[in-house]
Amino acid sequence: MAEATGARLADPDVEARLGRLDELLEGLESAPGPTTRSATEAVALLTEVYGEALARVMDHADDRVAERLAEDELLGHLLVLHGIHPEPAERRAARAVERLRPAVRERGGDVEWAGVEGQVARVRLTTGGGGCGSGCGGGGSEVTDAVRAAVLAAAPELSAVEPLTETAPAFVPLTTLTHRGAP
Repeated sequence: MAEATGARLADPDVEARLGRLDELLEGLESAPGPTTRSATEAVALLTEVYGEALARVMDHADDRVAERLAEDELLGHLLVLHGIHPEPAERRAARAVERLRPAVRERGGDVEWAGVEGQVARVRLTTGGGGCGSGCGGGGSEVTDAVRAAVLAAAPELSAVEPLTETAPAFVPLTTLTHRGAP
């Protein structure tokens, strides 16, 4: 067990430890025997106790502090994991879409939150017009995948993200509609 030094972990260090934890747990789950079952149970119990401790912290936090805790990426994920996040999944998912909106607009498209139906998030994606298909504008599969990943990261309780895709009309100059060619 590492000695408590009071030093804080930087986000990349946290991510590295979470990755290593996943590897260790996968290895444990695939190993047979009673020691494996005991180790897996110990991890589950420890997670449950830490979840309860975090819930108690949230019970003592006022709204402002709870909001700040939930905004922290690591704490926010832990609050979701333990079912104690103070903000509904729909609101978190909508905020994730709004954060992506400027980047999608830079690509010539748009993305807009359309709500939740059951456990499925719905987003309205508008691709660039002009008949150029998904290879231009902001509506290609790359954008759809980025939106899906952002929404499910913010609200993993949701089961899927369904894009409602629209194609923006191509610009047609008014003069081409009012000018008739010679007979």
